Amino acid sequence: MTQITFGRLSDLSPREAWPHEAHSFTPWLAQNIDQLAEVIGIPLELTGTEIAVETFAADILARNADDGTVVLIENQLEQTDHTHLGQIMTYLAGLDAQTVIWIAPRFREPHLSAIRWLNAHTTEGFGFFAVRLRVVRIGDSPYAPVFEVVEKPSNWDRKLQRLTGWDRSPKEVRAEYWRTFDERFPNSRLQEWGEYRFAYVDADEDLFVSLFVNRDRCGICVGSESAENWEDFHRLFGGRLRQLVERLGPIGERKDLTAFSRSARGNLMNPESWPEMHMWQHEQLQRYLTALNEVLGGEA
Repeated sequence: MTQITFGRLSDLSPREAWPHEAHSFTPWLAQNIDQLAEVIGIPLELTGTEIAVETFAADILARNADDGTVVLIENQLEQTDHTHLGQIMTYLAGLDAQTVIWIAPRFREPHLSAIRWLNAHTTEGFGFFAVRLRVVRIGDSPYAPVFEVVEKPSNWDRKLQRLTGWDRSPKEVRAEYWRTFDERFPNSRLQEWGEYRFAYVDADEDLFVSLFVNRDRCGICVGSESAENWEDFHRLFGGRLRQLVERLGPIGERKDLTAFSRSARGNLMNPESWPEMHMWQHEQLQRYLTALNEVLGGEA
């Protein structure tokens, strides 16, 4: 029986991950906007960063891919303050935004009350979100960003259900997606890891191939149980990196410490698209495992 080791989840200051709000966090969020989109339930397409409005600059501007409306994202790495609330109202008017997402590690109660008041008193079509930002890790694991919605528009969940035709949350739909994947490919050897599925590489069990799915994409990548930085990945692959690149494509430089990541378009909320998504991920899984086992298990 495999011995299971448990670790303790700890919260870190966001500034340990991003020392500067404008120079580090905003660029990171712009590159990883899909993580925020999944939590909010809106398919976000990046429009720009540091958008000038009079003498101020809005952090991130995005587009709601469902209806084409403007989404304003305002970031803080400290507790919320009146200055940012005032700036949000200025940007709201100057950028013709319909949705506002305010991100911070801690929200003062007066600011949460302001978000609730705006959601209750603005006209149909406007929506205001308060999203708590957390950075967590287990032991010496890589940092993991976590977005938690603490305030959202009234009846937002019902609105999403109306738009998607589903009466379940994205989390429940994802669980159904993986259940049907397992039924379609019962011999895939995949193990469950939260909202992901993975399989270890026989030739080097420090490495695993992970499958993931979000609202509009399904994907695959290679992860490691020990790599703490990008240099560790290169050391793990050693002199065989060039062969792996020839078989799997560019290694990439993802901040979440995964290698050879690639994805395909899909629609998690539309079960009719699942068979094609399942087949793509299954074929990629076999290709990745075959390449890794043959290259890493062969002679250097």
